[in-house]
Amino acid sequence: MKKEHLFVYGTLKRGFYNHYYLEKAEFVGEATTVEKFSLYVKGFIPYVLKSPKVSYIKGEVYLIDEETLQNIDLLEGHPYEYYREKTLVRLIKNNKTLLAWMYFYKPTKEPGILVPDGIYTHKLLKD
Repeated sequence: MKKEHLFVYGTLKRGFYNHYYLEKAEFVGEATTVEKFSLYVKGFIPYVLKSPKVSYIKGEVYLIDEETLQNIDLLEGHPYEYYREKTLVRLIKNNKTLLAWMYFYKPTKEPGILVPDGIYTHKLLKD
């Protein structure tokens, strides 16, 4: 069975409420995007837009199977709400770069709150 890398930056990360989707996945490591994007939060939902280019997005990389990817596609509303694209990310532990699926949000007329440092945290859920 073919496995793919997935980069997650929001509620799928360890310690957040959707992480159970990755319970069968192999944690590869913490990572950042190689390219700058913009991370927003609307309510408690995080999303990334390709522009403006504000910061490197911080997250985690997992090795996942096709079934897990399909389940996360359903969660993210791919390709209608979020869409996924192969994106170059850099692992923090060894500076290695790899291509991983990453979910982007389609541009919206009502953006949420910009997270300038590109890090989705529990603090953002309380603000």
